[in-house]
Amino acid sequence: MSKPNWNFKSGDFLSLVVLLLGAFIVLLPLFVVFVTSFASTAANPEDLSKNNWSLANYQAAWQQGKFLLAFANSTLVAIAVTAFQIVTSALAGYALARLKFRGRQALLLVVLATLVIPFQLLVIPIFLVLKWGHLINTYGALILPTAVNGFGIFLLRQYFQTIPVELEEAAAIDGANRLQILWRVMLPLARPALLTLFLFTFIGEWNDLFKPLVFTTRPELRTVQLALAEFQEQFTNNWPLMMAAVTISTIPVMVLFLIGQRQFIQGIATTGIKN
Repeated sequence: MSKPNWNFKSGDFLSLVVLLLGAFIVLLPLFVVFVTSFASTAANPEDLSKNNWSLANYQAAWQQGKFLLAFANSTLVAIAVTAFQIVTSALAGYALARLKFRGRQALLLVVLATLVIPFQLLVIPIFLVLKWGHLINTYGALILPTAVNGFGIFLLRQYFQTIPVELEEAAAIDGANRLQILWRVMLPLARPALLTLFLFTFIGEWNDLFKPLVFTTRPELRTVQLALAEFQEQFTNNWPLMMAAVTISTIPVMVLFLIGQRQFIQGIATTGIKN
């Protein structure tokens, strides 16, 4: 029976130590939050014994925070925004990657310029447009402002450029038009980039507090992050209950990322190969 090869180079060992240290730094706060959420409300979070652990915090946080409606709203908004961004990013990204038209490079620079403009700087004109369209305090106010995103356009544009042009030419010879080529050839091959955009967009919308806070006041439109912020104001001194609420709001995005992490890494690694 052959023995495993444990010969590490000094550089590899140093890289492993740095990665383990980074993982420990990142996971330690999550571990503290998770462990604290099981403590009884009367227990000190710094002194957790086995006798003090309880699942009651999750039931209390779910009921008192009214997270069922918040989860439904966040899921609806996140899925709608993600769908809009995938469609608009695919169309615009394909046009910038393959179509030849005057001003294409200038338009690409405009798309890239939007990445450096914080959303907070645009909140006043966006608010006025939404008010003019009678969309304040509606789902439209939570969906439309981020229905198009420069990052998604650039991501798919870069990925489309890594796909051989010969595949499109073969499809064109068979009689396919541009939209058919995009739907039947480009998008199936760009699945890693699409999944990357899906994860970025869904997680970003799920964690967004700014739009619900500014554009809505109706309780029935509360999202998870807004419900969590209100919950923290009510239970400032009850750390176990607060940590249970934080865990509840974090579990969906963590599960989603763990499911798609391989495609996510592949999509990031294969973009930016061509200019």
